[in-house]
Amino acid sequence: MSLSSQRILVIGGGFSGMAAAIELRKQGAQVDLVEIDPGWRSYGAGISLGGATLRAFRRLGVLEAFLAQGNASDGVNLHLPNGPLVATLPTPRIAGDDVPGGGAILRPVLARILAEATRAAGAHVRLGCTFAAIDQQADGVLVTFTDGQRQRYDLVIGADGLYSKVREAVFENAPRPRYSGQAVWRAVLPRPPEIETATMWMGPQIKPGVNPVSKTEMYLFVTEPRPTNEHVDPATFVDTLRALLEGFTAPTLQAIRSQIGPDSQIVYRPLEGLLMPRPWSRRRVVLIGDTVHATTPHLASGACIGIEDALVLADELAQSAGDMPAALAAFESRRWERCRMVVENSARLGEIEIDGGDKEEHSRIMRESLMALAEPI
Repeated sequence: MSLSSQRILVIGGGFSGMAAAIELRKQGAQVDLVEIDPGWRSYGAGISLGGATLRAFRRLGVLEAFLAQGNASDGVNLHLPNGPLVATLPTPRIAGDDVPGGGAILRPVLARILAEATRAAGAHVRLGCTFAAIDQQADGVLVTFTDGQRQRYDLVIGADGLYSKVREAVFENAPRPRYSGQAVWRAVLPRPPEIETATMWMGPQIKPGVNPVSKTEMYLFVTEPRPTNEHVDPATFVDTLRALLEGFTAPTLQAIRSQIGPDSQIVYRPLEGLLMPRPWSRRRVVLIGDTVHATTPHLASGACIGIEDALVLADELAQSAGDMPAALAAFESRRWERCRMVVENSARLGEIEIDGGDKEEHSRIMRESLMALAEPI
């Protein structure tokens, strides 16, 4: 059975789900994508992206749109809390000599780019809908949807995120997300001329940074230790975020702090992670992205490895000549070590930051992880 004769369902319209729909359509598969949110919205402020993500964008065909609507730059500037520049981390040009080594974009903008590409690829998108039941049969998967429809598929891809309902339905004993003891704040602010690339100030435990997301805007991110995962009242967001930056005397960061206000689109998120042991598939249902390997943002690679999952899965399905078990086994073999590395190394970086731990270990993990991410997928 060729891929062009297969019907594939993608459950979840996030970054990895959309990437899967785009790439599988390029390979000729018939693709349905269902997304429970009728508005197909993407929440959040900005998202930082490394060179490996831009490489994936080039293959998906969305790199030009990203470069036009986001921001790409080279290097990450590291400053002391009082301002002096102490180092610039190099960011290799993985996506090509003509593409900077990293970048950032507003999450809703990236979601719109990928949504437009998903529809342009010819995927059939249904919003405000998800699965109600998944019945695996000898020759396919019978899916009942929440709108009452029933359809048969050759493969179902669960891409419905950290709190995946597909994972719960297919893998009864799957692990649950684990809180890391750290949280992140994000906000969208005007971009001053001196912020040309990703810039961070290295406090003992609190780590603020900014990254340009367009010609006129940047997003601020601040990680802080929080021993317990408690609700934070949105009415306190402005004051709390400004207080976190009070001890940083760097003039640029203080100027940024003064701009934080009710219109800054502040987002607070407790940092959680998950690494599901193999297998990631059961018969004709396979999980990708945050559904199986949700990571904290310390390596700016969560979206990257989810999108890469989609590309590798499409590759293996196209090369399998209809041997679904072989394709899914090959997919897992190619993805496991890379995704494990990102999840576990990101978690370790967070632990070092929370404890005020060994900066040399932190630097070594960063360096080794970025080198690994530069490798082919």
